[in-house]
Amino acid sequence: MAVYQDTIIVQSNGNRPSYHNVAEQVKEIIRKSGIRDGLCVVQSPHTTCSVIFEEYVHDTDFNGDEFLQVDLNRILDRIIPRERTENMEYRYPGPKHVDFLMSLDDPQFPCDPATILNGDAHIRASLFGASESFILKNGELQTGSVGYIYFIDWDQNRVRNRKCHVLVMGE
Repeated sequence: MAVYQDTIIVQSNGNRPSYHNVAEQVKEIIRKSGIRDGLCVVQSPHTTCSVIFEEYVHDTDFNGDEFLQVDLNRILDRIIPRERTENMEYRYPGPKHVDFLMSLDDPQFPCDPATILNGDAHIRASLFGASESFILKNGELQTGSVGYIYFIDWDQNRVRNRKCHVLVMGE
């Protein structure tokens, strides 16, 4: 059995959930791997990001967001509203967690409490999950004619680069 790993870097837009169609990049990684039959796992290491399998929609709004993504965002905004202030119904982040995050020496976590008002992003990511697994047969993802792979950054507080890990294993 062979194992091949690679990483895709995407940039969030910082204003609304960022959807990134990574299907072609995943297919290129599979091609580079030389693995013909097995599994491909696409995973986010970030707690406010998800990987989903969904249909590609050709129609977009003025932001370039596909209509299905716009519809999903509208529904989620009703049930999981954006955390804009510490005075909302969210208990996250608590004072101990704020202290912990403010003590980090990491450029991904700036010392700005406003950037961690993202309980909504954590809840959305928990609901959708951090990874998807795909069957690989004869060097092809078994995703059908309309299935695509999307990496989503639910955090709307700042622009930043995000990692999407891809693992291909098989023969």
